[in-house]
Amino acid sequence: MRDMTLGRTIISVLVGLAFVTGCSDKEPDAKPAFADPIPAAVSVVQPASDSQTITAPGTVRLRRETSLGFTSAGKVASVRYDEGDRVKRGVILAALDNSTVAADLSTARAERDRAVAEYARIEKLFKDGWVTKSRLEQAEAAARAARARIEATEFASRTAYIRAPSSGIILSRNIDAGQIVAAGMTALVLGETDKGFVLRVPMTDSDAARINVGMPAKVMLSAVSNEPLDATVSEKDGRADDRTGTFEVNFALPPSDRLRSGQLATVEVQVPRETTTTFAIPANAIFGVRTGEGLVFVVDDKNRVKQRNVQIGKLTDKSLEILQGLTAGEVIVTRGVEKLRDGDVIKPIRTAQ
Repeated sequence: MRDMTLGRTIISVLVGLAFVTGCSDKEPDAKPAFADPIPAAVSVVQPASDSQTITAPGTVRLRRETSLGFTSAGKVASVRYDEGDRVKRGVILAALDNSTVAADLSTARAERDRAVAEYARIEKLFKDGWVTKSRLEQAEAAARAARARIEATEFASRTAYIRAPSSGIILSRNIDAGQIVAAGMTALVLGETDKGFVLRVPMTDSDAARINVGMPAKVMLSAVSNEPLDATVSEKDGRADDRTGTFEVNFALPPSDRLRSGQLATVEVQVPRETTTTFAIPANAIFGVRTGEGLVFVVDDKNRVKQRNVQIGKLTDKSLEILQGLTAGEVIVTRGVEKLRDGDVIKPIRTAQ
């Protein structure tokens, strides 16, 4: 009985060893392999240039657009030109009915002749002692007043006409023959072509403060040329517009027969950058944009990406201004950010900004 029990124990041990040996012959479970690095374009963070480009829309205008009117009230006799007509310096543009003025001038001249004759008579009597000095002074004052009325009436006769102060284009016509006009009313607006054309651009106070007269600029005006026009800052308002709060900056345009008042254009002008501690990165590098903030992927020395919050500034056609959150020399992902997650390993593809 004892021998049978011992035999069973030996058999059990052998079976167990066989089972263990069979299990050891199996290959161990393979560990999960790491994902391949994700290709992504990267670039090195660099300080922004000392200058930046301001781009703004504007309207082409003649540099001098003069409002013209009559200095006295009256009835319009004729208007010789329409809007868009080109005129030469000195031509009569419009005239008032001068019949009343002519009658007033005849009356004034007659009164002057009478007052002068009366003064001469009183002066002779004064010398003979027949009249007092006070009477002589009254006659002298009457003669001076009559001469002044002549001058006023002659002035009214001369200003019954509107003459072109310079060669130009009639931009606006506000009167017609037969119309009664008040003194000082704007009858015509003349654009003086000899002063040239300008592009008038409204700008914010911060942009206008960095622009000085004489700065060069480029104007994109497709109605005139497919190439940018060379322009120069010619004038800048000294105060803001009460309605819009903007400052108007004028850019002198080169001469061209194709320029017309009212054309729309865009100007680009290089100005000093407001801050010198900013960086410029491609706009594609930013994601998760909020007001004044966004996220970028910064690449470490093991090619692992990490999200970082940055403060953003102005956006141009070529780059985005970064105010805070990056330092010079750091590497960021510039394309492919939509495929990445925080902590991913990438295969960097170097690109130039």
